[in-house]
Amino acid sequence: MEGLNYSVALGTLVHMLLLTTVGIRVVMRRPAAGVAMAWLFLIVILPFAGVVIYLLIGERRIGARRAHRIDALLATLGERGGDTLWAESAEVDWSRHPSFAAGLNRLGDKVAGSPTLRGNDIRLHSDTETVLQAIARDIDGAKTGVTMTFYIWNQGGCADDVLEALIRAAIRGVSCRVLVDALGARPWLRGAQPQRLRAAGVQVKAALPVGLLRSFVGRTDLRLHRKIVVVDDSIAWTGSMNLVDPRLFKQGAGVGQWVDAMVRLRGPTVAPLGAMALGDWMLETGTPLDELARDAGLRRIAPMGTADIQVVPSGPGESGDALLQMLLALINAAEEELVLTTPYLVPDESVIWALRGAAGRGVNIKLIVPERVDSLPTRHASRSYFGDLLNAGVVILLYTKGLLHTKSIVVDRKVAMFGTVNLDMRSLWLNYENTLFVYDPAFANELRTLQESYMVDSRKIDPAQWTRRSLTGRFFDDAFRLLSPLL
Repeated sequence: MEGLNYSVALGTLVHMLLLTTVGIRVVMRRPAAGVAMAWLFLIVILPFAGVVIYLLIGERRIGARRAHRIDALLATLGERGGDTLWAESAEVDWSRHPSFAAGLNRLGDKVAGSPTLRGNDIRLHSDTETVLQAIARDIDGAKTGVTMTFYIWNQGGCADDVLEALIRAAIRGVSCRVLVDALGARPWLRGAQPQRLRAAGVQVKAALPVGLLRSFVGRTDLRLHRKIVVVDDSIAWTGSMNLVDPRLFKQGAGVGQWVDAMVRLRGPTVAPLGAMALGDWMLETGTPLDELARDAGLRRIAPMGTADIQVVPSGPGESGDALLQMLLALINAAEEELVLTTPYLVPDESVIWALRGAAGRGVNIKLIVPERVDSLPTRHASRSYFGDLLNAGVVILLYTKGLLHTKSIVVDRKVAMFGTVNLDMRSLWLNYENTLFVYDPAFANELRTLQESYMVDSRKIDPAQWTRRSLTGRFFDDAFRLLSPLL
């Protein structure tokens, strides 16, 4: 009996120590009040399991070594950006842009260290086969370095044209690096193509490896979601498309082909995109950024177009809530029209409030999302937001010709946001992303035309019909909404 009492007393003491320690940690992290109360409630009712769950997913832990490398990366980028790569190009004539543009630029520069760079050539491409073939041609023209960062690489089709171009480039002495997400590209990493690349001299690396032991160092669900190709110091590609041929990718998922868009860039904007991609390589390998930049041939680039573009990186440890702040500022700046496309709509509540507020001001808002997505929980969670938006006057269109994967926003046909970021909390808080804020009416109108083509292949949700959904359907939607931070 005494032994039992001792065990109970010891268990109670450990319980109280866990509650106190983790409770103090939750409070000192200062999450939203509702989030903090939810975590405190969980660790009270499930003291041991709750603590484990909190340590796994309750914080954006990145590990001491990665945090140290990110600090070194940001310091180096600040020095190179201010002194060599893009200082002169940051002198933009804001009188030629909407009145809110200069403020948005100042916000991005302050919270993300990313000033707008003038004089870029930007070309929009929406045909996947054409994009993959064009990337292969650009790599065939490389003289110094090719740096590629992708979330997913999938073997087959026109994606193999890019692989063969990389092999040819490496054989002729071009420095080639391929960084892919360890989880997103896991099937490809286990195949034969990475070995072929390495045999030819291409450096291939998996970013953010996953595993049980790594959970004790940092969160293992942080993902590298960027899509960047940089060739020498002259050409960059970015957008929503992974290195896949949609005719062969996830054809068993029942969502049709993935529909994407990419941009090909020349001019000063190539430098920060290249620095971002090389920075990701530095974080995984520890190789100094200056050494990587010299090897890849990344240099200052003269203006060669009319578009002023702000490159905004985001991710845990890099820019805090910078991207969310810029997204909210962009939505709040709209005066006449706001058109958004996203494959996954599981946003922060502040985004929903901003959209409702814009609609209330009389802004014509159209939100285009795919009718079907490759995740049942995400599909239900997304639907839970439709009612609030429809009631506010937002027009929601469901794209029916495949999984619309393009991430884009056009404001008043004058300013555009384009890149890798979904309107979900995972993209805004857990993924490493890259986003372009493009201050150029010509590009904004071109992207708006592409969005219009998506609308043609979409069906509009009838608000009255939506309110008559079954109670069961509404319950499942709202239940999966509770998992929004993890989706």
